[in-house]
Amino acid sequence: MNISDEPRPAGFEARLEAELVSVVRQRAAALQPPAEQAALGRWQAAQPEPGEWLRPPGMIERLAARLLRSPGLARALVTTPSLLLGWVVATVVVLAAGLAATLFTGTQYVALFAPAVAAAGIAYAYGPGIDPAWELSQSMAVSDRMVLLVRGLAVFALNAVIGLAASAASGAAAAVTFGWLVPMTAVCMLALAAATMARSANVGVAAGLASWIITVLGGKAADGRLTAAVTDPALTPAYLAAAVIFAAVALRASRIPRGAS
Repeated sequence: MNISDEPRPAGFEARLEAELVSVVRQRAAALQPPAEQAALGRWQAAQPEPGEWLRPPGMIERLAARLLRSPGLARALVTTPSLLLGWVVATVVVLAAGLAATLFTGTQYVALFAPAVAAAGIAYAYGPGIDPAWELSQSMAVSDRMVLLVRGLAVFALNAVIGLAASAASGAAAAVTFGWLVPMTAVCMLALAAATMARSANVGVAAGLASWIITVLGGKAADGRLTAAVTDPALTPAYLAAAVIFAAVALRASRIPRGAS
Protein backbone atom coordinates (compact mmCIF):
# COMPACT_ATOMS: atom_id res chain seq x y z
CA MET A 1 0.00 0.00 0.00
CA ASN A 2 1.29 3.48 -0.89
CA ILE A 3 1.57 6.12 1.76
CA SER A 4 -0.95 8.24 -0.14
CA ASP A 5 -3.46 5.36 0.11
CA GLU A 6 -3.27 5.07 3.89
CA PRO A 7 -6.28 6.51 5.74
CA ARG A 8 -5.66 9.87 7.39
CA PRO A 9 -7.14 10.88 10.72
CA ALA A 10 -10.20 13.11 10.65
CA GLY A 11 -9.32 16.77 10.33
CA PHE A 12 -5.81 16.01 9.08
CA GLU A 13 -5.98 18.54 6.20
CA ALA A 14 -7.41 21.22 8.48
CA ARG A 15 -4.66 20.79 11.07
CA LEU A 16 -1.99 20.72 8.36
CA GLU A 17 -3.30 23.96 6.79
CA ALA A 18 -3.47 25.65 10.19
CA GLU A 19 0.14 24.63 10.88
CA LEU A 20 1.21 25.93 7.46
CA VAL A 21 -0.46 29.28 8.10
CA SER A 22 1.32 29.58 11.46
CA VAL A 23 4.71 28.63 10.02
CA VAL A 24 4.59 30.95 7.02
CA ARG A 25 3.50 33.90 9.18
CA GLN A 26 6.44 33.34 11.50
CA ARG A 27 8.76 32.93 8.53
CA ALA A 28 7.52 36.14 6.92
CA ALA A 29 8.10 38.07 10.14
CA ALA A 30 11.61 36.66 10.59
CA LEU A 31 12.66 37.68 7.07
CA GLN A 32 11.49 41.28 7.39
CA PRO A 33 14.02 44.06 8.19
CA PRO A 34 13.71 45.31 11.81
CA ALA A 35 12.08 48.56 10.71
CA GLU A 36 9.32 46.65 8.95
CA GLN A 37 8.72 43.97 11.57
CA ALA A 38 6.67 46.33 13.76
CA ALA A 39 4.45 47.29 10.82
CA LEU A 40 4.08 43.64 9.86
CA GLY A 41 3.13 42.80 13.43
CA ARG A 42 0.40 45.44 13.44
CA TRP A 43 -0.88 44.14 10.12
CA GLN A 44 -0.92 40.54 11.34
CA ALA A 45 -2.78 41.57 14.49
CA ALA A 46 -5.61 42.82 12.29
CA GLN A 47 -5.77 39.58 10.27
CA PRO A 48 -8.09 36.68 11.06
CA GLU A 49 -6.75 33.73 13.00
CA PRO A 50 -5.83 30.60 11.01
CA GLY A 51 -9.19 29.11 11.93
CA GLU A 52 -10.88 31.77 9.82
CA TRP A 53 -9.14 30.38 6.76
CA LEU A 54 -10.44 26.92 7.64
CA ARG A 55 -14.08 27.96 7.57
CA PRO A 56 -16.40 25.86 5.41
CA PRO A 57 -16.63 27.21 1.83
CA GLY A 58 -19.60 29.45 1.13
CA MET A 59 -21.85 29.43 -1.89
CA ILE A 60 -19.63 31.76 -3.94
CA GLU A 61 -16.53 29.76 -3.12
CA ARG A 62 -18.22 26.48 -4.02
CA LEU A 63 -19.34 27.96 -7.34
CA ALA A 64 -15.82 29.26 -8.01
CA ALA A 65 -14.38 25.82 -7.18
CA ARG A 66 -16.67 24.23 -9.76
CA LEU A 67 -15.80 26.78 -12.43
CA LEU A 68 -12.06 26.77 -11.72
CA ARG A 69 -11.91 23.03 -10.92
CA SER A 70 -9.66 23.82 -7.96
CA PRO A 71 -10.79 24.36 -4.35
CA GLY A 72 -7.43 25.94 -3.51
CA LEU A 73 -7.67 28.42 -6.37
CA ALA A 74 -11.26 29.20 -5.38
CA ARG A 75 -10.16 29.97 -1.79
CA ALA A 76 -7.39 32.19 -3.15
CA LEU A 77 -9.95 34.02 -5.27
CA VAL A 78 -12.50 34.72 -2.53
CA THR A 79 -9.75 35.99 -0.19
CA THR A 80 -8.55 38.60 -2.71
CA PRO A 81 -8.13 41.83 -0.68
CA SER A 82 -9.66 44.04 -3.39
CA LEU A 83 -12.68 41.75 -3.78
CA LEU A 84 -13.72 41.91 -0.14
CA LEU A 85 -17.01 43.64 0.64
CA GLY A 86 -15.44 46.76 2.14
CA TRP A 87 -13.29 47.35 -0.93
CA VAL A 88 -16.21 46.78 -3.33
CA VAL A 89 -18.37 49.23 -1.36
CA ALA A 90 -15.57 51.81 -1.51
CA THR A 91 -15.32 51.33 -5.28
CA VAL A 92 -19.05 51.87 -5.68
CA VAL A 93 -18.92 54.99 -3.50
CA VAL A 94 -16.06 56.54 -5.50
CA LEU A 95 -17.73 55.89 -8.84
CA ALA A 96 -21.06 57.10 -7.47
CA ALA A 97 -19.31 60.34 -6.53
CA GLY A 98 -17.97 60.50 -10.07
CA LEU A 99 -21.49 59.93 -11.40
CA ALA A 100 -22.84 62.76 -9.25
CA ALA A 101 -20.07 65.08 -10.42
CA THR A 102 -20.78 64.11 -14.02
CA LEU A 103 -24.49 64.86 -13.72
CA PHE A 104 -23.77 68.17 -12.00
CA THR A 105 -20.97 69.47 -14.25
CA GLY A 106 -21.43 67.61 -17.52
CA THR A 107 -17.80 66.42 -17.47
CA GLN A 108 -17.43 62.63 -17.64
CA TYR A 109 -15.67 62.11 -14.31
CA VAL A 110 -16.77 58.46 -14.22
CA ALA A 111 -14.55 57.79 -17.23
CA LEU A 112 -11.67 59.52 -15.44
CA PHE A 113 -12.20 57.86 -12.05
CA ALA A 114 -12.75 54.29 -13.27
CA PRO A 115 -9.18 53.58 -14.51
CA ALA A 116 -7.67 54.96 -11.28
CA VAL A 117 -9.98 52.92 -9.04
CA ALA A 118 -9.36 49.76 -11.06
CA ALA A 119 -5.58 50.29 -10.95
CA ALA A 120 -5.66 50.48 -7.15
CA GLY A 121 -7.72 47.29 -6.97
CA ILE A 122 -5.38 45.43 -9.32
CA ALA A 123 -2.30 46.52 -7.36
CA TYR A 124 -3.84 45.06 -4.20
CA ALA A 125 -4.93 41.83 -5.88
CA TYR A 126 -1.89 39.74 -4.97
CA GLY A 127 1.45 40.05 -3.24
CA PRO A 128 3.39 39.95 0.02
CA GLY A 129 2.54 42.29 2.87
CA ILE A 130 -1.13 42.90 1.96
CA ASP A 131 -2.40 39.42 1.22
CA PRO A 132 -2.79 36.95 4.11
CA ALA A 133 -2.90 34.08 1.61
CA TRP A 134 0.30 35.06 -0.21
CA GLU A 135 2.84 33.21 1.91
CA LEU A 136 0.54 30.20 2.19
CA SER A 137 0.17 30.16 -1.60
CA GLN A 138 3.90 29.54 -1.90
CA SER A 139 3.26 25.98 -0.66
CA MET A 140 0.23 25.42 -2.91
CA ALA A 141 0.26 23.26 -6.02
CA VAL A 142 -1.40 26.16 -7.89
CA SER A 143 1.17 28.39 -9.57
CA ASP A 144 1.69 32.02 -8.58
CA ARG A 145 0.84 33.10 -12.11
CA MET A 146 -2.46 31.24 -12.10
CA VAL A 147 -3.52 32.87 -8.81
CA LEU A 148 -2.45 36.26 -10.12
CA LEU A 149 -4.28 35.73 -13.42
CA VAL A 150 -7.54 34.61 -11.83
CA ARG A 151 -7.54 37.37 -9.23
CA GLY A 152 -6.53 40.05 -11.71
CA LEU A 153 -9.24 39.10 -14.18
CA ALA A 154 -11.87 39.00 -11.42
CA VAL A 155 -10.89 42.44 -10.08
CA PHE A 156 -10.75 43.91 -13.58
CA ALA A 157 -14.13 42.46 -14.56
CA LEU A 158 -15.82 43.69 -11.39
CA ASN A 159 -14.46 47.22 -11.82
CA ALA A 160 -15.38 47.23 -15.50
CA VAL A 161 -18.98 46.22 -14.75
CA ILE A 162 -19.38 48.83 -12.00
CA GLY A 163 -17.73 51.50 -14.15
CA LEU A 164 -19.85 50.70 -17.21
CA ALA A 165 -23.02 50.85 -15.13
CA ALA A 166 -22.05 54.24 -13.68
CA SER A 167 -20.98 55.56 -17.07
CA ALA A 168 -24.21 54.41 -18.72
CA ALA A 169 -26.25 55.99 -15.90
CA SER A 170 -24.50 59.29 -16.55
CA GLY A 171 -25.86 59.39 -20.10
CA ALA A 172 -22.41 59.40 -21.66
CA ALA A 173 -22.00 58.76 -25.36
CA ALA A 174 -20.95 55.26 -26.37
CA ALA A 175 -17.47 56.49 -27.30
CA VAL A 176 -16.95 57.70 -23.74
CA THR A 177 -18.78 54.82 -22.05
CA PHE A 178 -16.50 52.22 -23.64
CA GLY A 179 -13.56 54.48 -24.46
CA TRP A 180 -12.04 54.30 -20.99
CA LEU A 181 -11.81 50.48 -20.99
CA VAL A 182 -8.64 50.48 -23.11
CA PRO A 183 -6.76 53.07 -21.02
CA MET A 184 -8.03 51.31 -17.89
CA THR A 185 -6.40 48.10 -19.11
CA ALA A 186 -3.09 49.88 -19.68
CA VAL A 187 -3.13 51.63 -16.30
CA CYS A 188 -4.08 48.39 -14.52
CA MET A 189 -1.22 46.49 -16.16
CA LEU A 190 1.21 49.26 -15.20
CA ALA A 191 0.03 49.16 -11.58
CA LEU A 192 0.27 45.37 -11.50
CA ALA A 193 3.74 45.37 -13.04
CA ALA A 194 4.99 47.96 -10.55
CA ALA A 195 3.42 46.09 -7.61
CA THR A 196 4.93 42.74 -8.61
CA MET A 197 8.34 44.18 -9.47
CA ALA A 198 8.60 46.19 -6.24
CA ARG A 199 6.65 43.56 -4.27
CA SER A 200 4.65 46.41 -2.81
CA ALA A 201 0.99 47.18 -3.47
CA ASN A 202 1.53 50.80 -2.44
CA VAL A 203 4.17 51.23 -5.15
CA GLY A 204 1.75 49.77 -7.68
CA VAL A 205 -1.03 52.14 -6.63
CA ALA A 206 1.32 55.13 -6.74
CA ALA A 207 2.61 54.19 -10.20
CA GLY A 208 -0.88 53.61 -11.58
CA LEU A 209 -2.37 56.80 -10.18
CA ALA A 210 0.62 58.95 -11.13
CA SER A 211 0.67 57.65 -14.71
CA TRP A 212 -3.06 58.19 -15.13
CA ILE A 213 -2.97 61.72 -13.69
CA ILE A 214 -0.09 62.61 -16.01
CA THR A 215 -1.96 61.14 -18.98
CA VAL A 216 -5.17 63.03 -18.20
CA LEU A 217 -3.37 66.34 -17.63
CA GLY A 218 -1.25 65.82 -20.73
CA GLY A 219 -4.35 65.16 -22.82
CA LYS A 220 -6.01 68.29 -21.47
CA ALA A 221 -2.93 70.38 -22.22
CA ALA A 222 -2.74 69.08 -25.79
CA ASP A 223 -6.44 68.98 -26.65
CA GLY A 224 -8.05 71.37 -24.20
CA ARG A 225 -10.51 68.71 -22.97
CA LEU A 226 -10.20 66.92 -19.63
CA THR A 227 -11.59 63.73 -21.17
CA ALA A 228 -9.16 63.67 -24.11
CA ALA A 229 -7.29 60.76 -22.50
CA VAL A 230 -10.36 58.52 -22.93
CA THR A 231 -11.90 59.94 -26.11
CA ASP A 232 -8.90 60.46 -28.41
CA PRO A 233 -8.68 57.36 -30.69
CA ALA A 234 -5.08 58.23 -31.57
CA LEU A 235 -4.05 57.10 -28.08
CA THR A 236 -5.56 53.62 -28.41
CA PRO A 237 -2.48 51.94 -30.05
CA ALA A 238 -0.24 53.36 -27.33
CA TYR A 239 -2.59 52.09 -24.60
CA LEU A 240 -2.71 48.60 -26.15
CA ALA A 241 1.06 48.42 -26.55
CA ALA A 242 1.58 49.56 -22.96
CA ALA A 243 -0.94 46.99 -21.70
CA VAL A 244 0.85 44.13 -23.47
CA ILE A 245 4.30 45.20 -22.30
CA PHE A 246 3.32 45.73 -18.66
CA ALA A 247 1.32 42.48 -18.59
CA ALA A 248 4.43 40.61 -19.74
CA VAL A 249 6.49 42.34 -17.04
CA ALA A 250 3.94 41.44 -14.36
CA LEU A 251 3.81 37.79 -15.43
CA ARG A 252 7.58 37.53 -15.43
CA ALA A 253 7.91 39.26 -12.06
CA SER A 254 5.23 37.04 -10.52
CA ARG A 255 7.34 33.96 -11.19
CA ILE A 256 8.81 33.83 -7.66
CA PRO A 257 10.75 30.63 -6.89
CA ARG A 258 9.13 28.46 -4.25
CA GLY A 259 10.63 29.18 -0.87
CA ALA A 260 11.83 32.66 -1.83
CA SER A 261 10.71 35.46 0.42
